[in-house]
Amino acid sequence: MKFGLLKRLAAVSMAAVMVIGTMTGCGKSGSEKNKNGDEVVELVWYQVGDPQKDQEKVIEKANEYLVDKIGVRLKVNSVGWGDYNQKMQVVINTGDNWDLCFSCSWANDYLQNANKGAFLVLDDYLEKDGKEMYESIDPKFWEAAKVKGKTYGVPSEKEIGSMPMWVFTKEYVDKYKIPYEKIHTLEDLEPWLKIIKEKEPDVVPMYLTKDYTAPTYMDKIQDPIGIEYGDDTLTVKNVFETDKMKSTLKTMRKYYEAGYINKDAATASDDKAQKRFVTKGDGQPYAELVWGKDLGYEVVASPIMDTYVTNASARGALTAINAQTKNPEKAVALLNLINTDEYLRNLLNYGIEGEHWEKAEVPAEEAETAKGKPYIYDTKVKLNEETRKDYSVAYWVQGGLFGTYVLENEPIDKWATFKEFNDASEVAPSFGFDFNLDPVSTQVAGFRNVLDEFGKSLYTGSVDLDEYLPKLQEKLKATGVDEVIEEMQKQIDEWQKSEK
Repeated sequence: MKFGLLKRLAAVSMAAVMVIGTMTGCGKSGSEKNKNGDEVVELVWYQVGDPQKDQEKVIEKANEYLVDKIGVRLKVNSVGWGDYNQKMQVVINTGDNWDLCFSCSWANDYLQNANKGAFLVLDDYLEKDGKEMYESIDPKFWEAAKVKGKTYGVPSEKEIGSMPMWVFTKEYVDKYKIPYEKIHTLEDLEPWLKIIKEKEPDVVPMYLTKDYTAPTYMDKIQDPIGIEYGDDTLTVKNVFETDKMKSTLKTMRKYYEAGYINKDAATASDDKAQKRFVTKGDGQPYAELVWGKDLGYEVVASPIMDTYVTNASARGALTAINAQTKNPEKAVALLNLINTDEYLRNLLNYGIEGEHWEKAEVPAEEAETAKGKPYIYDTKVKLNEETRKDYSVAYWVQGGLFGTYVLENEPIDKWATFKEFNDASEVAPSFGFDFNLDPVSTQVAGFRNVLDEFGKSLYTGSVDLDEYLPKLQEKLKATGVDEVIEEMQKQIDEWQKSEK
């Protein structure tokens, strides 16, 4: 899943690549034996995320468990957020030594790597070595993990749909009695932006950065091209030619000219110290608790639109295995254990109990309410304020969420709510379709430059719409957008026939 502004608050770092430890080889085997007399193999796993001070300590603790449990010694190589794509291109394309890696729709492109044969086909292994996790993870995630009918990655079970939200600073919601739960569309914001502008001169009514994307009621299969939500005819369109986007951009320009949006929105990186009334985030249940922790004050949120499941959203986090690994069974067994073993999953997620976290008391009333619901442990986590900074990993990188304990400020049935959210999410008509861009790869390659030149300014309302939207369209036309639309429509029509 692509992350919006607020998810990037905690995640994105442009730190230089640092690799933890020294590479020792893909599936390297030595003379080490476990207590059962089985040979122990080492598996090298590339993960996205800034290297952690206590990472080696935590992985060594995990290895104490893994060696005897499945005969595996794990080595994790963490690569910074801003460098992961480039690093993995080198690692994969040069035949470097690795066994597992993080992949998704927005980093280390899952579809592209699967299509070029970089990832191992897992279907046969899932019947035996990965049986438990295969049976426990929602089938919709496995469906999304398939490329041309074959499975190339183990999905991290979390929120499955795209859920853009308006995120409000609670202080101003309370002060002006703003009915935030009734605010959904961009236009719904207007009267409240006006009030904040007039009454709170030090507050930016609508705070945006260069990462902001205006609400898009479309599955953008190949940005800026896709299928509008709810369009069962599966008509391929350029998002900038849809009535909805034109109206949205017009409203954004109106808000910018009214002074509701910060003047540097098209170029700004987030300044947490900047007071703001509302911004946009890509959410999930209880996301406001995470956002509030990152910002240092309480926020509340409301969904902008219905939640839709697309290939991109369902492929928000997967772990793939090197097609050339010498130990495929062990690699699958490792992922199976991580996704089904309570001790191991929480060790990798939170660090060492007693050092990085402790068990917190679960209120009796909360525990009683949660009885009988799935995905609930009788444990909450209290993070150690002194050591939490030494081990803080992205919780969805290593495995599914539903096997993790919840934090002390979160409801005990959090993951049961996530499951309900996933079950209620609407499947986009285009879900399951993968675009083969080979016939138009040259044209698609040119889109990024055009979107970088005009997209940020248009999305934030920073430039005159009548002048700059035609310029964007003209450059997209010159790059070959019509040819890509024609090719995608052809492929979708063929896909529709094969699905019937």
